[in-house]
Amino acid sequence: MTSELERTAYKAIIGYAFFRLESALTISLSILLAFFLPKPFPWWHWWYWLAIGAVFEALIVVTSIRDERTAQRVVRSILRERHDPRAIRTKRYREKVEQALVYRDRIQETVAAMPVGLLRDHLYEDTAGVADWIGRIYALARRLDAYERDELIHRDMGQVPASIRSLEKALQAERDETVRLQILATIRAKREQQANLDMLQKRMEEAGFLLEETITALGTAYSQFQLVRDRKQSASDARRLTGSIQEQVKRLQDILESMDRVYGPQAPPDTGTQPTA
Repeated sequence: MTSELERTAYKAIIGYAFFRLESALTISLSILLAFFLPKPFPWWHWWYWLAIGAVFEALIVVTSIRDERTAQRVVRSILRERHDPRAIRTKRYREKVEQALVYRDRIQETVAAMPVGLLRDHLYEDTAGVADWIGRIYALARRLDAYERDELIHRDMGQVPASIRSLEKALQAERDETVRLQILATIRAKREQQANLDMLQKRMEEAGFLLEETITALGTAYSQFQLVRDRKQSASDARRLTGSIQEQVKRLQDILESMDRVYGPQAPPDTGTQPTA
């Protein structure tokens, strides 16, 4: 994800450079001078204006690419577009994603405020890991949100146990062997459905606790970034921070894969319902 995000950000920065006010003025002025003042000197050619404009335009693009504030703004915009909290209908999960995005922004600002050097470069690499972390948090919140709003699943959780009890009573009263066999087959199918529902509920409960835990871990990482910036932690502490981020990303990925096995990888289609508390 990280390399793909970097490529997207790079393209977005280039696009931003071409649409900057300075860029528009440079292009417009070059064209106007070439048309209205094509030969201000005897040795001048009209296309010199366009060449000069192209040089200035190239400088604008290069400075935009190298400008850290521009890069931060573009990456922040991309992450918020990809991980839009408004797409999550359940309020508590929407708030968790928003909190994670705020932490990520603060971490980026903390690293940007550090003096240029190897440690700063190392921490910038860690912010890429934080972007992966945010992606997993968002995916987890989306799945929890989908489960929360899945009326069919919740209906089955209430009806299947009652249906099994009813079928067991019917089995006790039934004397026809053919009918008994059919009831037994239905009970087996219902029990299998119940087992899957129980497993799904367990996974979702685990995922809910993990989401809360990982937001707390992200807040801890933010404070560690600040300590490194203020030189209250060493380079070895920074390396441990890298390992901690990678571990959190892996844990989230593991629970997502586990959820996918029992619920499926995709959230159900949006029904147009309003956000819930």
